[in-house]
Amino acid sequence: MKTLPGTTHGQSDPFAPTHWSVILAATGDQDTSEFARAALAQLCQTYWAPLYTFVRKRGHSVHDAQDLTQSFFAYLIEQKIYARADRQQGRFRSFLLVSLKHFLSDAYDREHALKRGGGRDFLPLKEEQAEAAESLFQTHIDFRDAIGEDEIFERSWAEAVVNSGLERVSEAYKAEGKEKLFEELRIYLTGGADPLPSYEQLAARLGVLGATLRSHVTRLRARYREALRAEVRRTVSAETEVDEELRELFRVLTRR
Repeated sequence: MKTLPGTTHGQSDPFAPTHWSVILAATGDQDTSEFARAALAQLCQTYWAPLYTFVRKRGHSVHDAQDLTQSFFAYLIEQKIYARADRQQGRFRSFLLVSLKHFLSDAYDREHALKRGGGRDFLPLKEEQAEAAESLFQTHIDFRDAIGEDEIFERSWAEAVVNSGLERVSEAYKAEGKEKLFEELRIYLTGGADPLPSYEQLAARLGVLGATLRSHVTRLRARYREALRAEVRRTVSAETEVDEELRELFRVLTRR
């Protein structure tokens, strides 16, 4: 698969085309189409779990939900559904959810896609990916039984973006030989059930000055904010939409 602008394989370029805009601009040109397909594959990997949780909420079993989610992506590619997207409604998540609803409501397309085997060549399904998606679904169901289909998709989407952002930062620190530092500091990004350690406590454990640790945390948070922007940037059609989509992401994450 080709490396695309703003991926974890390189530094994010705020002026590079978003993945979604590349897909929307795809024509019959072979190079452009291949590039768009690679962009779509990368985006779909991020959105697999949110779409799976939506299908599970519809009442499908684990196995059927996996097959339906895989089949949806096969349908998306084979029928070139993305070519029908409204360029004025440029959020990739909105396009995917509407397309999935149409797919699930059409019995013929759904059954036909399942018989094809579900698009595993386009988007290979890893066992750990499927298990993580089911765990995410169970977490939300246990948290609030009244959660709706669209809401479980939105929360899963927000968490998927956050996880992708964390992974982006983790890979950057690993490439710099600072993997251990990231693992020690990531709690200041993700939080947890226990109170955060004080800077003084962690500085003593790491053998650095408190001021040095504060600088590390400040830098980590700045890189994380840019990683989130980069992840969101991939899924909108214009740079001007990034801030609005980030506000929506935080709204979803803080909603009770």
